[in-house]
Amino acid sequence: MPVNRKKDLGKDAAVQGTNDSSVVSKVSAAAQGYFHDDLLKHFVSKISRRAPLINRGYYVRWRAVDYCVKRFLHVTKSCPRRQILSLGAGFDSLYFRLHMEGAIGCVTVFEIDFPEVAHRKAALISNNPCLKDALADFETDINQQTDALFISSAHYKLIGLDVRKEQEVEATLSAAGLQRDAPTLILSEVVLTYMETHGSDAVIGWAARALPQSMFVMYEQIRPDDPFGRVMQLHFLKLNSTIHALKQYPDTVTQTHRFIRKEWHQKCSHYFILTSLKGCLLKQGLLTAPKAPSIPQISPQWHQHPPLVIQSICGAPSVEAIGMASAVLASGLIVLTGGCGRNGRDTTAQVLIKEKGDWKSVCVEILGERVVSLYQTLTSVPGRGAVLFGGRTSPLNPSDSVFWVTFDPSVLRLSFEKMVCSGTGPKPRWRHTSTLMFYNDKTLLFVFGGRSEKDPVLGDAHFLCLEDNHWTEASIAVIGEGPEARHSHSACSYEGGIVIFGGLGKGGRPLGDAFYLRPTLSGFYWEKKNFNPSPIPRYSHSSHVVDGKLVAVGGVWLQSKGVPGVCVLNLNTGVCLEIQLDTTAVPWPLMLHSFCSELLGAEATEMLIVGGGGNCFSFGTHLNPYPVTLDLRPILVC
Repeated sequence: MPVNRKKDLGKDAAVQGTNDSSVVSKVSAAAQGYFHDDLLKHFVSKISRRAPLINRGYYVRWRAVDYCVKRFLHVTKSCPRRQILSLGAGFDSLYFRLHMEGAIGCVTVFEIDFPEVAHRKAALISNNPCLKDALADFETDINQQTDALFISSAHYKLIGLDVRKEQEVEATLSAAGLQRDAPTLILSEVVLTYMETHGSDAVIGWAARALPQSMFVMYEQIRPDDPFGRVMQLHFLKLNSTIHALKQYPDTVTQTHRFIRKEWHQKCSHYFILTSLKGCLLKQGLLTAPKAPSIPQISPQWHQHPPLVIQSICGAPSVEAIGMASAVLASGLIVLTGGCGRNGRDTTAQVLIKEKGDWKSVCVEILGERVVSLYQTLTSVPGRGAVLFGGRTSPLNPSDSVFWVTFDPSVLRLSFEKMVCSGTGPKPRWRHTSTLMFYNDKTLLFVFGGRSEKDPVLGDAHFLCLEDNHWTEASIAVIGEGPEARHSHSACSYEGGIVIFGGLGKGGRPLGDAFYLRPTLSGFYWEKKNFNPSPIPRYSHSSHVVDGKLVAVGGVWLQSKGVPGVCVLNLNTGVCLEIQLDTTAVPWPLMLHSFCSELLGAEATEMLIVGGGGNCFSFGTHLNPYPVTLDLRPILVC
């Protein structure tokens, strides 16, 4: 066999393998109740449980395609015959689900996939009474012209054929009963992207010519160049199943033009769904833009200031984890606690020390209780160490414990001493903030927001007096309308008070507001800060106040394309600047969320960024491997 032919067969086999992982993930989501499909489980040997984020991703995919299918059936309900053509169908259960729902009348479902995949699916159907009983006059046949194995019944046709073989596909579909002029829904769920673009473009063009009364629904990846996109591409590259369409069609604009060029009329964060139509029978279309989107699209007004450069650190120690907490205990000494890394929740705290201009991680002796949790807070208390509060070991086991954390550099000992506090403290939580402040000769830890096992967002505020370890919120007057409940926000000390910015609010809605807890003679007053232009809502970022400016770095936003850079909020003038980041000097995808940051130097003009990353859907978890730095001096003069 020629070498190139062997290579092509290897790539085809890798693409076929994506079917197996995809159906396992769909079954996981269905088993956890994200959507209802009792038939998918018959296409796997056992039910495996995927991570919640993967389940949610497959719910979105299932819900989007299901909506388009139901809309097609609705707008064609008066037609005597309707067709669904599923390209690269894999182990999809669409026909069987429609049959169970009683929605298969006057509808014929045609499925095409590689012969190997179709053969396996045919065997599963033939040996499963629940699936086989859904097929009237079931039979297996071999097309004499194309040798395409297919199952044939009154409303279901399973064809084993490479969809790139245009003439064979057209001949086999015609022999199987596909009617040229009948209203047809063409489905392509992450299929065409695995083909070379000239091949996938040919499929789109063939469908436009062969089926004049049709709708094309395509669900694929976009945005290959941000950190998530780079991780996504590396994942498929390792699987030997490159996603080709991303190179030529990286966004919805280029995908739209792609279909227009093939004479389809358009009706239409890393996946998108596109619907196109051909012919007058289907003029209603499938998707319509909502009158008032729940999350409005906002384009960032990037300031003309040059992008700030993120620099990697030569010889930096490896620190790979998300959900850590950090605190500066002394100049050139940073403590990191908690988080989740390559081996799960990290059980050993780390100490980073800067010596002779270089950062290194030192081995330390741990004294006291080992704190194993994610999304806790570690707040530096000058001269005394740091205070650790909250966090979780699992979503069902949050903590309300408080610890004093101290470090003895002479013996490299890190101590955790559990504090016994009086008064009514906050309920257990994570993704909150804990900020140091001083009021009436008292040193206070101000805890705000977060979430718990029962509360998706929390909006309560608490003061812990560090002189007597007493929760004193009842004795400190706080007036004014405060921030709404949220988590994954930032909170910074500012002029005797606290500035809170962003976060994730009720219903998973990103927030872009800022509130100042301003000290008064009798207590504190909540004051909303207004900025022009308004900052784009974000969460899971990190913020510091430097020279009267709130500097928010990274995070996640839903309103805009790309990823957040640096948002500079002038707390005196109300001016907001969105400035991009240049990460070309960092040789890995840099994901700036769920990370730690600390200001360095006497003037606090350099930021050290440690950890961070995230779960990239089913492509694996990416962890930033090394700390990086960001020089803030260029923006502090803006």
